[in-house]
Amino acid sequence: MPSVTHEALVELFKNRPRLAAEMLQDALGQPVPAFTEARVESSDLAEVVPSERRADVIVVLLVSEQQRPAMAIVVEVQLGVDPDKPYVWPVYVTQTRARHRCPTRLLVATIDAAMARWSARPIDTGHPGWTLTPLVLGPEGVPVVTDAEQAKAAPEVVVLSAMAHGEGEAGEAIGVAFLAAAAGLDQERRALYADVVLSSLNAAARRTLEAMMKSGYQYQSEFARSYVAKGREEGVREGTLKTKAHDVLAFLEARGLEVPADVQERVLASTDIAELDRWVRRAAVVSDARELLATNGS
Repeated sequence: MPSVTHEALVELFKNRPRLAAEMLQDALGQPVPAFTEARVESSDLAEVVPSERRADVIVVLLVSEQQRPAMAIVVEVQLGVDPDKPYVWPVYVTQTRARHRCPTRLLVATIDAAMARWSARPIDTGHPGWTLTPLVLGPEGVPVVTDAEQAKAAPEVVVLSAMAHGEGEAGEAIGVAFLAAAAGLDQERRALYADVVLSSLNAAARRTLEAMMKSGYQYQSEFARSYVAKGREEGVREGTLKTKAHDVLAFLEARGLEVPADVQERVLASTDIAELDRWVRRAAVVSDARELLATNGS
């Protein structure tokens, strides 16, 4: 089951189709052609890959006069290491390009700096001259939105800002900016975005925002009711896994040991807390980072 964070990010790009183009151009400095409409298209790529594999969002930028596609953007939300992605991402790009017959970009969105680095690694397809380098929107590329007028003009951007920066010092200011934008949203989006923003803020900022909303806040959206109970549990577990994985790598690096990419990937991909605990202990005594995995039969 996808996490709350994953589904929330997907919803932002679906609800504001222009967001993918805005982030490519404004955050990543990638040229985007002039367009008059951004439209979310079917992300089912079952013609080429199994039906359970589909891109998170596909946005097509159109020129109004002929409704001609000027560019397609494949948006993928990535919150964890997935060894399948370097193989399926090139398929998503080529299939989308063939379907819409226009230049196609791959935009990977994440709110985790380590995942941004992992996602940005060039993908060597094996074909001469064809290396796909994903365009990655990580937390550093997401603007810190604290201006009410900016939030009103682009509510999805302020929600994205809360997800990327809500735990930091700007959390409260981002939350207040969101409240300025919330009044102009329809009830469904307002409820969903409020849930996401509140769950993304640090504790002090969350208390302030809840007080400003004048009542003990209850999760209001159908989205949140579906995901939040499981999301809290998953969030705690994901946070524990991430912390322990980074402890393992930090211990190895502090001892001056080189950590190869495949070892780093394996550690970050672990979903076994007991395994990570063993690796933390082993990181104190191994003489080579690869011994960490070999000792455990990996």
